[in-house]
Amino acid sequence: MRRRDLLQGLAATSLMAGAPFADAAEITPLRRVRPGDATWPTQSQWRNLDHLVGGALIRPSSLYGACGADPSGEACASILPELRNPFYISDQAGGTQVSGWLDAWQPAVSPYAVAARHTADVVAAINFARRHNLRVTVKGGGHSYQGTSNAPDSLLIWTHPMRRVLMHEHFVPAGGGYRGPAVTIEAGALWMDAYDVVTTQGGRYVQGGGCTTVGVAGHIQSGGFGSLSKRFGTAASNLLEAEIVCADGGVRLCSERRHPDLFWAIKGGGGGSFGVITRVTVKTHDLPENFGWAVGKVKASSDAAFQSLIAQFMRFYTESLFNPHWGEHVSINPDNTLELSIVSQGLSDAEAKAVWAPFLAWIAASPQDLSSADEILVGCRPARLWWDTEYRRTHGDSMHFDPRPGAPAHNAWWSGDGDQVSMFLYGYDSVWLSQSLLRGAGRDQLAQALFTASRAMDVGIHFNKGLAGAPADVLTDARNTAMNPDSLDAFGLAIVATGGPPPYLHIPGFPYDDRRARADAAAVARAAAAIRTVAPNGGSYVAESDYFNRNWREASWGSNYPRLARAKRKYDPNGLFIVHHGVGSEDWSPDGFSRSLVRL
Repeated sequence: MRRRDLLQGLAATSLMAGAPFADAAEITPLRRVRPGDATWPTQSQWRNLDHLVGGALIRPSSLYGACGADPSGEACASILPELRNPFYISDQAGGTQVSGWLDAWQPAVSPYAVAARHTADVVAAINFARRHNLRVTVKGGGHSYQGTSNAPDSLLIWTHPMRRVLMHEHFVPAGGGYRGPAVTIEAGALWMDAYDVVTTQGGRYVQGGGCTTVGVAGHIQSGGFGSLSKRFGTAASNLLEAEIVCADGGVRLCSERRHPDLFWAIKGGGGGSFGVITRVTVKTHDLPENFGWAVGKVKASSDAAFQSLIAQFMRFYTESLFNPHWGEHVSINPDNTLELSIVSQGLSDAEAKAVWAPFLAWIAASPQDLSSADEILVGCRPARLWWDTEYRRTHGDSMHFDPRPGAPAHNAWWSGDGDQVSMFLYGYDSVWLSQSLLRGAGRDQLAQALFTASRAMDVGIHFNKGLAGAPADVLTDARNTAMNPDSLDAFGLAIVATGGPPPYLHIPGFPYDDRRARADAAAVARAAAAIRTVAPNGGSYVAESDYFNRNWREASWGSNYPRLARAKRKYDPNGLFIVHHGVGSEDWSPDGFSRSLVRL
């Protein structure tokens, strides 16, 4: 088939997108094909696919190959600095932002990948995979902690080359229902690509991820919390329209009024489960005058003083920070420190300092019990400068920059996010914390549970990853997404996680200690269990959850799961898109290759 014929077929499927799947019963595979199987595509067939996608078929390579072969060699030494650069990693088809999870997954390079530059490339890849019964993997930013953008023996659909960002003053989604400012972002873009265009250049705000290197499409499909979600909602709740290529190869332009069931499902239903998103359009908002911060550490001299500090901070949070102006998180640590990493929007420098003055005065009044391990800084700056890398370079604060020659000037990441780059996870869990825990005796019980949990492991409370305290319109829009409804009642998300060097590399200076790794994993479990004493039924954020959670459907989506399952059966009846703990994965083996229950 010539590329022109493919494009003509693509246009036809776009017009027919409302029709039932013509080939939904074409195959009902019991086992996907692997390399070496008799029905694995021939070299001639792979060359034909390469022709269809205009030479975009590639053979990915491992990021760790040189170090695995010779950890002390020059080739390994040259690659090590790149493994701390998240933009380098995202530019590699074989890259993942974290390097695996203990007893869960390790990076696995697909034998072939389509480096999609256009929607037509995605269509060709999906049709090829379906006809040859291949395992499919989809990757944009590669940020999945669960390893869902990574699978051995699969055909990888890599959307990273699709990076365009286009702003609109008066956008109307398919079917209407909205007319206003918006931005269209292709599926391979990272949020920093969008922030540069929308805020730094355009002077508006788009709700995306706090981490600049998170992929836009995957973030939206996970729900999409950002630093200021209590004011602007989630990325999913701001979605207006999405183009998605489904398992039949059909291209569907989805919105609130066109394919609403599929549109709802991709708003928090999990990445890689319903098709391949090729572009999204989301609302943009008026940019606040200022963004701000409150950062630093408070050290307690004893366990009793630390318990008092936790209780006092939760009281202060309830009375002064539990509103749309404030976001991000604090960390409650085993060494009896409270670490502040808070951001704000819409306040002047004087207003922000006035909010924090009572809490800082309380700390200063007990010098025998409390001290500022790192000076607590509260301030603001013009919001348009927040992601302005030219400004950040000259002011030398908070960001690291991509050092590669020719890298885009806006390639930068927050200093606090650097530790997770190439980290091998030992344990990870999250729990929604109901706003009822901020009232009466619940707050004292919460403070005690947080202290107990911190004896085992650092505990992060991410206030921006709970929507309680948000305006009514934000809650209304978020209620119309597939995220776990627990997030609407939660004032925050407790996260307990740890990691270190991967076990499969033996690089001098980066030793892996299996005993320590397993002890840390057990400590994460103990800390999470302590938090669940006050949140026994709290769900988890699908993007940041326990890989081994047996109740993953209830934890990730709660009462929304049956509706998601119906959408899955409608748009992917043969399970072309299967990821770990994704919608419909209960019908498949853990590796996604064998169907354990056939649905006809």
